[in-house]
Amino acid sequence: MFDTFDPFDIETSGARISGVNGGEGPPLLLLHGYPQTHVMWHKVAPGLSRHFTVVAADLRGYGASSKPATDARHTPYSKRAMAQDMAEVMTALGHDTFFLCGHDRGGRVAHRLAADHSNRVRKIAVLDIAPTREMYRNTTEAFARAYWHWFWLILPNPLPEQMINADPEAFLTYKCGHGSAGLSPFTEDAWSAYLSAIRSPATVHAMCEDYRAAASIDLEHDDADAQKLPMPLLALWGKRGTIEACFDCLDLWRQRAEDVRGWAMDGGHYLAEERPDDVQNALIEFFLEGPAP
Repeated sequence: MFDTFDPFDIETSGARISGVNGGEGPPLLLLHGYPQTHVMWHKVAPGLSRHFTVVAADLRGYGASSKPATDARHTPYSKRAMAQDMAEVMTALGHDTFFLCGHDRGGRVAHRLAADHSNRVRKIAVLDIAPTREMYRNTTEAFARAYWHWFWLILPNPLPEQMINADPEAFLTYKCGHGSAGLSPFTEDAWSAYLSAIRSPATVHAMCEDYRAAASIDLEHDDADAQKLPMPLLALWGKRGTIEACFDCLDLWRQRAEDVRGWAMDGGHYLAEERPDDVQNALIEFFLEGPAP
């Protein structure tokens, strides 16, 4: 995976961020979701690198990136702090402005990055999420049952951490395997990378802090936003997933962004691994405003 890409480790003002970059063309930053790493882009990054300079990074707390100490308000794992990391990474790599795509938690970091650094993000794409504030505000029984981890991982340390660390492979298998596609989207190499990451107690704690921040300080930041995102936004979600079943994805994003388009793909939550060709083609067309040549 990523054998044509160059690895990097970049010190930001709050963390050390690891990832890979490669390709030619306008810069495109890819941000992964939970409980994964930048490896989740391995099926789409090579194709995208023919059109873009692709940067795929591990969020702070995930994969090979550092796991900063937290505080009582979970500030180091706020999406604002995680977005600041990525703004500094792109600066270090020489990219003043860039395209941006995030899946799952990475989509929430991407949302905050676009809000806090709107002069730098040219366009943003999000995979299988609606905005955090709006999802919490529109919680139903069906959503709570499907996204049980949103409400369990935010319990105070150390209860969720202890339970995951007791059998991290069983937890990962349950969490990732209970979607509509089961474990079929994941290659052996990718699954090995995800399993290696979640076997680290420091990673488990950081991931829980990510969710605790999402249910507290992130909502404060979302509530304080004075204007909608000014850049075009593409929302893609799985037709057989929770976003489709429980939310009006486009309507909720239109509460947060001026220019929103998107559609449901024939898949579940892990679209970049389940429907890589469809995701790749949609991103190329959206960012370049036309089909790939």
